[in-house]
Amino acid sequence: MAVTSEPPANGLWDSVVVLTKSAQEKNADPLHWAVQLASTAAAAGVCLPSGTLAQLLVSHFFSDNHTPIAWKLLEKAMTVKIVPPLLVLALLSPRIIPNRKLHPAAYRLYMELLKRHAFSLTSQIDGPEYQKTMKSIDGILHLSEIFGVQKQEPGNLLLEFVFSIVWQLVDASLDDEGLLELTSEKRSKWPCGPDNMEMDELDNSRMRLENHNILEKANTGMAIELIQDFLQDKVTSRIFYLASQNMPSHWEDFSHRLRVLATESVAVRNSNHMAPEALIQLTSDTSKLLSRDFKMMPQREFHAAVSHGSNLVITCPCPGTSESAIWLPIDLFLQDIMDGSQVAAASAVENLTGLVKALQAANSTTWHDAFLALWIAALRLVQREREPSEGPVPRIDTFLCVLLSVTPLAVANIIEEEESQWIYQSASSPGDKRKEKQGKCRKGLVTSLQQLGDYNSLLTPPRCVQPVANQAAAKAVMFISGVTNDNGCYENTSMNELPCGCSGNLSHLIVEACISRNLLDTSSYLWPGYVNGITNQVPQSLVGNTSCWSLLMKGSPLTPSLTNALNGTPASSLAEIEKIYEIATTGSEDEKIAAASILCGASLVRGWNIQEHVIVFIVSLLSPPAPADHSGSYSHLVGYARFLNVLLLEISPVDCVQIFSLHGMVPWLAGALMPICEAFGSSIPDITWALPTGEEFSSHAVFSNAFTLLLRLWRFDHPPLDHVIGDVPPVGSQSSPEYLLLVRNCFLASFGKSAKDQMARKRFSKAITLSLEPIFMDLFPRLKQWYRQHQECIASILSGLTKGSPVHHIVDALLSMMFKKANKGSGQSLTPPSSGSSSVSAASTAEDTCDQLKLPAWDILEATPFVLDAALTACAHGTLSPRELATGLKILADFLPATLGTIVSYFSAEVTRGLWKPASMNGTDWPSPAANLASVEQQIKKILAATGVDIPRLPVDGSSPAMLPLPLAALVSLTITYKLDKASDRFLVLVGPALDSLAAACPWPCMPIVVSLWAQKVKRWSDYLVFSASRTVFHHNSDAVVQLLRSCFTSTLGLTPASQISSRGGVGALLGHGFRSLYSGGISAAAPGILYIKVHRAIRDVIFMTEEILSLLMFSVKNIASSELSIEKAERLKRSKHGTRYGQVTLSSAMRRVKLAASLGASLVWMSGGLNLVQALIKETLPSWFISGQGSEGEVGGMVPVLRGYALAYFAILCSAFAWGVDSSTPASKRRPRVLRLHLEFLVSALDGKISLGCDCATWQAYVTGFVSLMVSCVPAWVLEMDVEVVKRLSKGLRQWKEEELALSLLSAGGVGTMGAATELIVQTFHKL
Repeated sequence: MAVTSEPPANGLWDSVVVLTKSAQEKNADPLHWAVQLASTAAAAGVCLPSGTLAQLLVSHFFSDNHTPIAWKLLEKAMTVKIVPPLLVLALLSPRIIPNRKLHPAAYRLYMELLKRHAFSLTSQIDGPEYQKTMKSIDGILHLSEIFGVQKQEPGNLLLEFVFSIVWQLVDASLDDEGLLELTSEKRSKWPCGPDNMEMDELDNSRMRLENHNILEKANTGMAIELIQDFLQDKVTSRIFYLASQNMPSHWEDFSHRLRVLATESVAVRNSNHMAPEALIQLTSDTSKLLSRDFKMMPQREFHAAVSHGSNLVITCPCPGTSESAIWLPIDLFLQDIMDGSQVAAASAVENLTGLVKALQAANSTTWHDAFLALWIAALRLVQREREPSEGPVPRIDTFLCVLLSVTPLAVANIIEEEESQWIYQSASSPGDKRKEKQGKCRKGLVTSLQQLGDYNSLLTPPRCVQPVANQAAAKAVMFISGVTNDNGCYENTSMNELPCGCSGNLSHLIVEACISRNLLDTSSYLWPGYVNGITNQVPQSLVGNTSCWSLLMKGSPLTPSLTNALNGTPASSLAEIEKIYEIATTGSEDEKIAAASILCGASLVRGWNIQEHVIVFIVSLLSPPAPADHSGSYSHLVGYARFLNVLLLEISPVDCVQIFSLHGMVPWLAGALMPICEAFGSSIPDITWALPTGEEFSSHAVFSNAFTLLLRLWRFDHPPLDHVIGDVPPVGSQSSPEYLLLVRNCFLASFGKSAKDQMARKRFSKAITLSLEPIFMDLFPRLKQWYRQHQECIASILSGLTKGSPVHHIVDALLSMMFKKANKGSGQSLTPPSSGSSSVSAASTAEDTCDQLKLPAWDILEATPFVLDAALTACAHGTLSPRELATGLKILADFLPATLGTIVSYFSAEVTRGLWKPASMNGTDWPSPAANLASVEQQIKKILAATGVDIPRLPVDGSSPAMLPLPLAALVSLTITYKLDKASDRFLVLVGPALDSLAAACPWPCMPIVVSLWAQKVKRWSDYLVFSASRTVFHHNSDAVVQLLRSCFTSTLGLTPASQISSRGGVGALLGHGFRSLYSGGISAAAPGILYIKVHRAIRDVIFMTEEILSLLMFSVKNIASSELSIEKAERLKRSKHGTRYGQVTLSSAMRRVKLAASLGASLVWMSGGLNLVQALIKETLPSWFISGQGSEGEVGGMVPVLRGYALAYFAILCSAFAWGVDSSTPASKRRPRVLRLHLEFLVSALDGKISLGCDCATWQAYVTGFVSLMVSCVPAWVLEMDVEVVKRLSKGLRQWKEEELALSLLSAGGVGTMGAATELIVQTFHKL
């Protein structure tokens, strides 16, 4: 047994024994004895209280000197601090509690000592021997061993001691009533039965048995009352809360025993002191252990104000109502992913999942509110784009993919994550407490969907989707009526066939999407108001409908008519898709091709309920296995040419690629396309195959279809500089094919290891298995060689063509093919500049050229940059006319469409280098934009009207001819030679975005000139093209960017003058009604949020963007304060006797708008630069802002500095949550501990005075308290990742500001590492209350 100090000399001990025996014999006054004992100890040099004296006195009293007076003497020694009271209680516990039935009076007296001394913990931790005392208690009760806490800090031991005392009382009470058998372990965790103790028989052996039993029952009742006192005391209740947070397994065991006691104990039922329900409630919600009578702190006021605005109250269903604006980041995110200007490698489903979790945590809302906000944001997205847009942009079907596929899958992720945790915890924890948490998210989903009926205007489906909504409603009607349709689906149902008054809306489609993913069941059809029709009158024609998919499932062959029907009708179930997949893998060649076409048809684009399965099946089909009889050096993929070509053609449209992107399948698609490119690009085109239309194609066509699709998956035409921010890695997620493979490989390496992944896997078909093997570029040597050459062409001037080399011969053959007529007409020949004197004779025949170019596509691509260099040089020198150059480029692109990628990247690089003289777009040599250039200028002005941005005047008077860089002029001339048909569409969608970004990067007015030329060719695209041109202003003018950002803030916050867009604020003011709203009745002003979404990806200096967003946030806070509290009110507030109350109301009102401004700022930062930009913000931008003293100008009523601090706190928390998530479920979360640790170290250093700050002190204090409050209450998992010493230092700094409760909350969230410090702070702070 441990002791606290060296034992005293024998002389002292003899004196103590003599003194004590004398007091017992004479029944002396305990106080007189205590004074004598203290004098004796002091004379011997023993420091009091003394742990050794405590041990000696307990041993003496409970050996052969046990008398009633002994309890009085011992209690007095504890009271006057001669011995440490806690140590005495620890010494008594193993002696008294196990023998309580033999000595009920001693047990009674022991509990009296607990009542008097176990709650007086302040003197214990303030004592000089505190650390030694707790170490001795640990040695007596073996607390560290029992609880498994490695850090034996005094505070930890104090918590364990209090926990152990109450636990012993609980087990003793259970044992007294025979209830231990009902516990999971069926025995006590502590010594509970009698053993051989050095203790005299206290009770009279002749005591009547009934008196003995009465005392035992009274002891049990007293023990239960004492347990309640511990759980309700302002100090010990908080200690128990710490135990519940940091020792969950022990707390689960303890609370289970306490529930058994509460529900089964006769003593509890008969108690007048506490009802059983109250005792159960104390353990069912550990947060109730914390009493809330502490004074209102500033951060409490802050969080109360913020949380008050977090409940979703949408009184008006009109899109854009400001009451729902705290969920604004969801609207911005959904609109941003549908931009369509580039393909994202990251899954929109996963990103949306993280975003919703972040907002739910940061706003401290229920899952009902979070899901309702998510559905409303997705519905608003569809309503903004309900009419088809003209241009190379996603159509309404893809927007519906977000509502009916991406959003339900994000909800499924959240529900599966919660339920997988419950399953894991239920398997590892005894008791049934966790069952109460099961289904919390699922219930929130149900209630949120039931409330959607309140927003009728959002539920109106687009015209093209109304029949599908009717079918969903018909399905519910038939279910309720009890009618079964054995023939399958309802895709042929018309309004005339539906029961009277029953028509569908988007809520019916949402419910069907959730049912198909097992988030709901068919009981949803019975919700009040879900079906408004007459359910007992179902037309016979509706019952008799026969689905084309039901015919397939019954074994009907794939005839042309059935194939066409299946192609145009989306499948309704996974089983139907699995049937098609089976045909595509095992059928005849014609059946496989038909099945591939069906799979990529309506089921891909409009099969929202099974879309994620269709995509996986398609990717699997792009990687067919090698036949058993395959042999030879060529790839087995060549044998699947017809089949693969159909797949590639069908998934090339913009909508299809966007759907792959939304579902995060771009890395998998890239991994499937690379082997196809390698195989067909290495094949000589001496074999042709026939399309179903009869048209023949070669390996070049298959390669071009696969290669151009692969190029669209990342920004291949952009130099690496575009993706870099300072010294951090690339920001763009499409920076290279290696990156796409890295994403794929990392995901496959980690998938399936978590309980969440295992639950998610159950949703997917068992009929498919994707390869889990990693893929690297080294597996595709020709692709890797091309990519290396591609990067070299972008980075430096072309060189390296050797005369007489194979590449040189290919260059000559290509030039001869492209400019055959030019050579004949001029009598001259083109010579590649890098080849010396080589030339192509005009006498070369077409047959010779064709024979020379029967080469693998990779060889032709290798020669293409030299061909382009020669052609462009010839045009610059006048050897080729612009028209001949455009014609030759078109011939090259038609011969091998894959060369379009090289054409785009080469011309982009040459424009960037600026070595070519400009071309005059005069209508003679080059096409002229003059016919509509003035109109374009006026339309751009209208679009930018709301931003206040001025555009440069365009040269429309003829005095200054329109000019374009020669490579750009050549590229735009090539593009306008294409016809807008399905065959050309897959190539134009490759060139179009590259042309757009290249023209935007060139000096003004290159982009308007390009737009004018294209608008002349495709008038129906005019509005879309003009809007694209309007974005260019922001690429060249940083002031315009700032003005656009300012417009975003003012419109969202309702600070915009009434003459502009909308002064109501919120989502509607920021995003308007989508892109189509710009063109209704002619071009109109663009909503600033829509414009920013189209602009931000092209802005390189994102650090500048962050600084401006931060400045605008601070400026907006000042405007909010000005609008909420005038100077006159501020003066009245200062003089008012009730100023505090008035100030709280004003602060609460202002805080809601401040929170909206901060959420907008966080969304813009996250959109603009993603993870790396947020990292720079937390590490560099925010510390610099505080040090520099920005934003310390005049304030309104003293509110501005405080509001600024709170705004920055919410802004920083939201940015961090968006970037790294609120938990550790994403790879990005691995960066969070390091960055946040650096930020907390900055806070601590400033609090310690090691860093001088230039900002207002009120702003700084509000930021620190707000940031810590939000982190502790909303994302406590982050605190666990922080360095323990940094957390303790930060807590100390908060206490210097009298923020004791916040400091305690911080320590409480810090885990076992800060548990001891939190315990001591509880004792020091709350004993005064």
